[in-house]
Amino acid sequence: MAKNLIGIIGGSGLYAMEGLKVTEEKMVDTPYGRPSDAIILGTLEGKDIAFLPRHGRGHVIPPHEINFRANIYALKSLGVERIISVSAVGSMKENIHPGDIVIVDQFIDRTKVRQQTFFNDGIVAHVSFADPVCPAMFERLSRSASNVGAKVHKGGTYICIEGPMFSSRAESNVYRSWGVDVIGMTNYQEAKLAREAEICYATVALSTDYDCWHTSEEAVDAMKVVEVMGKNVATAKKIIKDVLPNLPAERNCPCATSLQNAIVTDRAKITAETRKRLKPIIGRYIE
Repeated sequence: MAKNLIGIIGGSGLYAMEGLKVTEEKMVDTPYGRPSDAIILGTLEGKDIAFLPRHGRGHVIPPHEINFRANIYALKSLGVERIISVSAVGSMKENIHPGDIVIVDQFIDRTKVRQQTFFNDGIVAHVSFADPVCPAMFERLSRSASNVGAKVHKGGTYICIEGPMFSSRAESNVYRSWGVDVIGMTNYQEAKLAREAEICYATVALSTDYDCWHTSEEAVDAMKVVEVMGKNVATAKKIIKDVLPNLPAERNCPCATSLQNAIVTDRAKITAETRKRLKPIIGRYIE
C-alpha cells in the first residue's frame, strides 16, 4: 500500500495530462464488487496519484449505477488519503456562468436508490458530516483555481439528484428556492463514503449550463454539456497540476480521524467476517 497517494475521480479525459507518467493500471476487487474501471496509477508534479474514471472509460456507467462503495473502497485499499473530485454541474445561480469553477463546500442529497455507507450488516458508525469537504483541500484548490486564471467561486452547495434524466423546471425552481449553487448527479455519495473511510475529499465543480430554470437560456441537453465540458477539463487539468505540489505530506484535518469516536457497536458483537470486510477502513480502531 502506497503512502500519501492522491486520488483523482473524474472523466476519462483527465488522465491524458501532460507530464503524467503512468506506471500501472490496476483493477481492484472489493467486497462490494468492482469499481467503475481499472485505477490508473502514476506520478504527476512529483506526486503519486491514482486516477479513477467515474463513469468508466467511454462513459458507459450512468450516475445511478455507479458502484460508489467499490470506488471509494478500492482507492482506500490502495492507500489513497486524499481525493480530488472533478465533475460537470449545472449552475443554479445567475452569477455562476457556464465555464466557471465552483469549489463546493456543502451537499444536499436528493437521490433515491443508492448505497452510501460502509456501515451495515452488523456494524454501526455515526460519522460527522456537518462540513463534508476537507477544509485544507478546499483552501488549496480555491487558491489553485485562482492561480491558473479560472473564474472561481469559493464555496457553494451542490445538490445531488438521481439522474440520469435532468430536472423538470418545477424541480429546478424548487432547488433554487433552497439556495443551492450547483446541481449534479454523483458527488454526494463520494463525499459521504470518503468521510467514512477517513479520506480527505474536495470537489472541483465545472459549470456547463443553467439547468432548465433560466428562461432566457435553452434547457440543458447532453450535447451542450459535452461542448462546454471540453473547455472546462482543460482548466481542471491546470488546477490539478497547480495544487498537487502544494498538498502537504501530513494531514492535520478532522477527515483523518473521522472514525475515531464514531463506531458505536459493541466490539464483541462485530463478527470476524465484518472485521475482514472493513479492514482497510476500520482496521486501525478494531483489531
